[in-house]
This record gives sequence, C-alpha cells and structure tokens, in this order.
Amino acid sequence: MKQTWEQVDEYITDLLCPNDPILDDVLTANRKADLPEIDVTANQGKLLQLLIQMKGAKRVLEIGTLGGYSTIWMARGLPSDGKVITLELDPHHAEVAEANIAHAGLGHMIQIRIGDALQQLARMKEEQIEPFDLIFIDADKPNNPHYLNWALQFSRPGTVIIGDNVIREGEIINKHSTDPRVQGVRQFHEMIAAEGSISATAIQTVGSKGYDGFMIGIVKG
Repeated sequence: MKQTWEQVDEYITDLLCPNDPILDDVLTANRKADLPEIDVTANQGKLLQLLIQMKGAKRVLEIGTLGGYSTIWMARGLPSDGKVITLELDPHHAEVAEANIAHAGLGHMIQIRIGDALQQLARMKEEQIEPFDLIFIDADKPNNPHYLNWALQFSRPGTVIIGDNVIREGEIINKHSTDPRVQGVRQFHEMIAAEGSISATAIQTVGSKGYDGFMIGIVKG
C-alpha cells in the first residue's frame, strides 16, 4: 500500500500538473535507457517552472542534466528567447537528454555541455559566459560546496540559486555521518550560512520521492 505522502503527491499532480505526453515520453525514454530514476517529480518540476516565471528569468544554469526532464520543465518557463545551459558528466545520459529535448522541440533553447561539471564551469569562466538569473544545483552531492562557489561566480544581484536533495532523509543533522553525500550537503549549508552575499532557507519535503528537501536563496545586491 502506498504511503499517505505518495497518495497526496498523486492527488496534487493529477489536479495541478496533469499528464503531459512529451514529459511522459521523456520518463519512458529514461527508463528504457537505464538511467537512474532520480528525476524531480512532476510537481517539483512545475515548482521550478513557476519560480522561473516569477523571477522573469531568461538565463538558467542547471548542474546535473540526467535525461533532461527537469531541463524541459525549466525551459518551458522561459520566454522564447530564453536559454538553459545544462551540465552532464555522463555521455550516455547526455545523449538521452539531447533526444528528449529534441522531442520536446526545445533544442534551440537548451545547450548541453558534457564532461566534469567543475571543469565545464571553469571553461565557462574562461569563455566569459554571462551571469544567470536562476541556477539549479542537482548533481553529485559531495561537490555541492564547489558548485555553490561557482554558482555565486555566475550570479548577479537577484540571481536565484536552488539546491535539490539537501535534507538526505534527515541525515544532515548527523555530523558524524560517513556518507560523503551527507557531508557535502552539510558543508553546502554551512557555506551558505557563512556567505554574506546570499540570503537563503531550506525546506523539508516528503512525497513520492521520500523524505528530502531543497534550498532556495537569492544573491544580495
């Protein structure tokens, strides 16, 4: 039997995020390609889209593409001249994402950069890539502190930074954890607390993906 929070997620999704054939196809393609089933949920994807629209964002950076499900949700929230740059380590994941993005008709708005994200971010700095309006961090958690450092470098006053999976089923309160993902997220939170240029909070969530949460912050002027 499904837990109550899973049933609630389904109820919310059925009413407010009705099935979209293209997004359904994306999840099907991801499963067929043996990608890990760690995409955001539909209601989380809709939240990202709404935040982009509320911000009036035109430029989005995503760290961690997977199969492009969250990428598509975000790109759909942008104006016609908007742009998403998304970073993916695994060439197979990137290939699946590219096909999914083409299927969604968004190839003109989304650039996938393949390779180690930290190396890609350093190259982007060399290329003098312009700052972003919203940055979504959803990649390997041990590197979250490094991603935050880069996110701040690619920000300007008012940039929104979102970090996913930052509660780790409550394990973030365990300072003795030997899980590098937990320690990476703990350092991420501690960096935000010590960083004077960003105002942020973190919210615990429970749903079909279990017990976790996200961080949302705004870069100060």
